[in-house]
Amino acid sequence: MNQAKTIVITGASDGIGAAAARRLHREGHRVVIVGRSPHKTRAVAREIGADHYLADFTRLDEVRKLAAELNTACPRIDVLANNAGGVFGDRTKTVDGYEKTFQINHLAPFLLTRLLIDKLTASSATVIQTSSIGARGAGELDIDDLDHDRNFTAVRAYTAAKLENILFTKELHRRYHAQGISTAAFHPGNVATSFATESDSRLMRFIVTNRIIRAMLISPEKGADQLVWLAQGRPGVDWESGTYYEKRRPAKRVNPQALDADLALRLWDRSQQLLG
Repeated sequence: MNQAKTIVITGASDGIGAAAARRLHREGHRVVIVGRSPHKTRAVAREIGADHYLADFTRLDEVRKLAAELNTACPRIDVLANNAGGVFGDRTKTVDGYEKTFQINHLAPFLLTRLLIDKLTASSATVIQTSSIGARGAGELDIDDLDHDRNFTAVRAYTAAKLENILFTKELHRRYHAQGISTAAFHPGNVATSFATESDSRLMRFIVTNRIIRAMLISPEKGADQLVWLAQGRPGVDWESGTYYEKRRPAKRVNPQALDADLALRLWDRSQQLLG
C-alpha cells in the first residue's frame, strides 16, 4: 500500500469528490471531507469515519474560516484537492461582489490554497485542480473582466473558469515547486453527477437530468479515477507537476491560452488584487 497521506477534498459531499474520498479512505489514507451541504457532507463523513468541515464557496468569509480550521486541525496536508465547482445559469453576484461561477470555481480555491500555503509547503504537498475539457472552448480570457460584466453567458463563464483552473495550476507550480509543492489539473470525463442541477439554466438542467444523455455518461467512481491517481502518485515519477491531464496522460489538445505563462502570471496577480 502507498504511504498514508492526509488528503483534503473540497466538493466531497457528492459526485467524484465523494467517490474519491471513499476510495482513498479504503486505501488507508486520512481523508478530510469539505462540502457545502450539511446533510450530504456529514453523511459521507460518517460513512467513512472522516473529519468534515462545511464551507459555502459563495462566501469568502467561510473559505477563510475553513482555512483556519484546517490549519489548526491538520498537522500536515499532503494533498489539497480543489474539487468544488459548478456551472450556473443567470448571471449572479455573490455577497462578496463577484460573479458566482468565477468565485466558486476559481477565486475561492485560489484563496483557500493561498491561506494554506505555509502548511502545504511544509508538507511538500500536492495541489490538484478539477478542471474540464470545457477549457478548450474558452474565449479570450479578459483579466480586467473576470466577472464577465461585458459578455456573460453561463457557458462562457464556466469554460473561462476551467481555463483559470489550469492557469492557476501552472503558476502555482512556477512559484512554489522549488519549495516542495507539486500541482496538477485534470479533466474527469463526462460524469453522471448532480453537477449543474442547481443551475438557473433550463438547458444545463436538461442536459444533466435527461435519462438518455445520462446513460452516455461515466460513473462518479470512474470520474474520480484521476483524482485518486494524482493524490496517491509520486510527482516527478508517476506524473509531472504543473501539467493538465486527461485519461492519466498530459492532454494533447488544450486551449492555447493554457500554455501562456504570462497570462497565468497576470491571472494570479489579478486574483490576489481582487482578494486584497
